[in-house]
Amino acid sequence: MTEKNHADVNTLPFERAIEELESIIKRLEEGKVPLAESVEIYERGEALKQRCEELLKAAEMRVEKITTDAGGKAKGTAPLDVK
Repeated sequence: MTEKNHADVNTLPFERAIEELESIIKRLEEGKVPLAESVEIYERGEALKQRCEELLKAAEMRVEKITTDAGGKAKGTAPLDVK
């Protein structure tokens, strides 16, 4: 995959990246893509997968959980426990 294509992947929003990844998976599963093209789109699929994972992790880190006091009333927020 060329550097230009990789840079393009790095600017895609999650929804567009996952849509393109699903399209690539479908094409590869059909088995009608020539070998050279299969390798090329597989590489793009890997870059798209990484992009989706990065965006999901960033979103996960922004999510906060509500903390409560002993009486069950909301008292604030704290970062989500990421495991």
